[in-house]
Amino acid sequence: MRARRSLVIGLLIAVVSVQLHAQIRTRQQASGFTQPLAFVQDPTDRGVQFVVQQNGHIRVFKDGSVLPADFLDVSASIRSGGERGLLGLAFAPRDAAPGRFFVNFTDTSGNTVVARFRRSSDPLLADTGSRFDLRWGGAGGSAFIIQPFSNHNGGNLIFGPDGYLYLGMGDGGSGNDPGNRAQNPSELLGKMLRIDVNVADDNAIGYQIPPDNPFVGGGSLNARPEIWAFGLRNPWRFSFDDPGRGGNSALVIGDVGQNKYEEVDYEPARRGGRNYGWRNREGAHDNVTSVAPAYLPLTEPIWEYDHSVGGSITGGYVYRGQALGSNFQGRYFFADFVDGRVWSITLTIDQSTGEARASDLSEHTAELGGGALGNISSFGVDGDGELYLVSYSNGGVLKIIGPPAAPPTPTGLTIIP
Repeated sequence: MRARRSLVIGLLIAVVSVQLHAQIRTRQQASGFTQPLAFVQDPTDRGVQFVVQQNGHIRVFKDGSVLPADFLDVSASIRSGGERGLLGLAFAPRDAAPGRFFVNFTDTSGNTVVARFRRSSDPLLADTGSRFDLRWGGAGGSAFIIQPFSNHNGGNLIFGPDGYLYLGMGDGGSGNDPGNRAQNPSELLGKMLRIDVNVADDNAIGYQIPPDNPFVGGGSLNARPEIWAFGLRNPWRFSFDDPGRGGNSALVIGDVGQNKYEEVDYEPARRGGRNYGWRNREGAHDNVTSVAPAYLPLTEPIWEYDHSVGGSITGGYVYRGQALGSNFQGRYFFADFVDGRVWSITLTIDQSTGEARASDLSEHTAELGGGALGNISSFGVDGDGELYLVSYSNGGVLKIIGPPAAPPTPTGLTIIP
């Protein structure tokens, strides 16, 4: 009898344990990629995503299978390796310029190119003949942005909820921004750029300046009008809190630090003109202060971690899906590339200012796969707002999913004395 009682009690404890320790986890979604850097949802087909490879190839993932043909191959036009290569992909909003998409890569000289393409009659194949490289600074301007060093090329580009294209530019490389480019108003490096690419195909430069950009007209700084924000070191992935799923359109940036601190920067919707402080500040700490910043005030990060925790931040997304449950709604997920760690934080929004306060750090590394995650180069979201991890070193894409269904609670149990 005691054995039967112990068995029943054990079953009850097991059920309670499952319910109390339910965890998120990952499921392998696709594999076999070479140095993948991004996972991008097709805005026209919920069953299609694109995987950007650093070597210049964009692969197609359709209905659970990786297709043999590339969507686009720019490998002959790039220099790849280290922090160079094909670094970003963004599709124009469907109602703005159907079929257009943009890529960011370092060319054979190591400089940044933002190129516009169109899809072919087959939406899973790009029309390579449609390529147009945006020209910076007018019709006579260069079709690339000079990169003085091989690192800190940024590379992420995203269409914001406002329909404009945002481009995250690193500071040009080396260490501690020796040219102080992130604070130089005449440089595009070390900045967040914001441009309107909804122009005719024959437009000479491929974009125009949004009239509400903060430095239109130059002002006292005589700043480049493409600039949306100053003071970034190497914004390795940024995203918007999706207003279509209850988000507030805020821009959240993961900015890679120098030797000590990694940071998360937060910008309420349409709050351009901020200075995030690099190189004067690394995270919330003084760094190189021999030259004053371009302007004040400096905007502090909402979160930072030091290099005892990790070595290079990978920015992620504010979660707005359904599969992970209500406890994860509004939490910001991010990772560390070097140590392969994944965390989320709660964002508490001040309704009067739109500013966010970060708290309640939770690490998810072990439950998502631990060391098997490898170096996490990016996050992605699908058509349902569900989250994905891109493993650079393992060549795979992992979907973050909710806990397995708990076993049904036993019924009709009787403890026999």
